[in-house]
Amino acid sequence: MVMGNVKTLACTGGIGSGKSYVANVFSKLGYPVYYSDARAKELYDSDNQLLCGMVQLLGNDIINNGKLSKAVVASKIFKDRSLLERVEQLVHPAVLRDFNKWKNEQQNVMGDKKFVLFESAIILEKPFFKGTADKVLNVVAPMDLRIERVVKRDNVTVEQVLDRMSKQWSDQQRATYSDFTIFADSKRAVLPQILNVIKEMNLL
Repeated sequence: MVMGNVKTLACTGGIGSGKSYVANVFSKLGYPVYYSDARAKELYDSDNQLLCGMVQLLGNDIINNGKLSKAVVASKIFKDRSLLERVEQLVHPAVLRDFNKWKNEQQNVMGDKKFVLFESAIILEKPFFKGTADKVLNVVAPMDLRIERVVKRDNVTVEQVLDRMSKQWSDQQRATYSDFTIFADSKRAVLPQILNVIKEMNLL
């Protein structure tokens, strides 16, 4: 899936790890970043192939005023694991199609930059995305700091954060499949770690 000479660096990490912050620093340094979660939400309304597939799977009542009702979709798949997996089988290909199109477009505007970033919490967990990235960057932070960040950011309880974490891979699992690690622990400066990753990526 690698296009031309432009490489893809996956930027992943658990909830509250700081992966979006790290991705934003890469962006400020001039590296294009594809934020897969945010883009997936936009595709529900803009990708007709995805929308038609969702209607076929879940029914016409998921459409409200011409747009997909995420609340209705959530209510349908909340307790049905098999239905959730079938939704993912529609969403993940749509995201990858969109990413590949986006990556091709970036090649015309990224100057001397040699890679783009694919920011995603689940890129390692979902087999469909295997082979999407040339290298994987795992962003980590202590559990207590991650919980504190998410509680403040999302206005949720500690129990709700722990529940979300329990549904994701552990840092150890992600580390097994990662090429680089950045510690976003508020103790070690992030920028020097990012510059080291860039140096290594430029050697590919």
